[in-house]
Amino acid sequence: MSDTPKSCGHLEKELDYQKTLRHSPWVPACKGVMLRPAHPPFSNITACACQSRRLKDYALPNASWSKEMVGQFNRFMEMCKDGTWIRIPSHRNVKYDIAEWQGEKLEDEEETEARLFSRSTDVEGLGFEYVMFCNLSERRVVCLFQPGPYLEGPPGFVHGGSVATVLDNNLMGCAFMTVGGALMANLNITFKNPIPLGSVVLVESQVERVEGKKMFTSGLVRSPDGETVYAKATALVILMDPKKFSHL
Repeated sequence: MSDTPKSCGHLEKELDYQKTLRHSPWVPACKGVMLRPAHPPFSNITACACQSRRLKDYALPNASWSKEMVGQFNRFMEMCKDGTWIRIPSHRNVKYDIAEWQGEKLEDEEETEARLFSRSTDVEGLGFEYVMFCNLSERRVVCLFQPGPYLEGPPGFVHGGSVATVLDNNLMGCAFMTVGGALMANLNITFKNPIPLGSVVLVESQVERVEGKKMFTSGLVRSPDGETVYAKATALVILMDPKKFSHL
């Protein structure tokens, strides 16, 4: 890979690291930095990391947001004014989220086909529309979630896997914001009621306790007025050294 452009040096290091993993299916190619899995069905996936694009924060209002979603957003933004709550930025790739959580000011991002699952489409309103707010003193994160039609399970309602995704995002966001690097070890969800597509729900996460490298958290998905509970969750999160996490 000696002829790879210097601007891709950091990606070379990541690829070299992947080669050391015993079961990693990824192998580096030549100039264009082609990520080529060993499995044939995915052989056309590429990552042109030598190009860049303007960094977009998806956790901001857009035209697809309902009046209820915008109203809840404005309510939490008001609570951010005294520093009690913090709006968490959200991008196509979680590494940019982590960088901003750590105080870095970024303007551009690498052009790559790899993206955060919950930010898998740029078409507003079709998938996961959400924004997270964190209260550090309470070790708590609240997510405003408006599910689009691409998240359908039963006709007219949200797929349970989509609910699990939002809970996972929120619980991990809670861990990152309060203690730093972490990985999900166990997530248990009890579904109470189906969520109508296009509705607005609040997803709440709370750190319950920390025992060594183990963090125990809880989650709740409810209607904004608190009258309907859609799901409850508990999770075990394993804390990691942020420096080590950055290499995963």
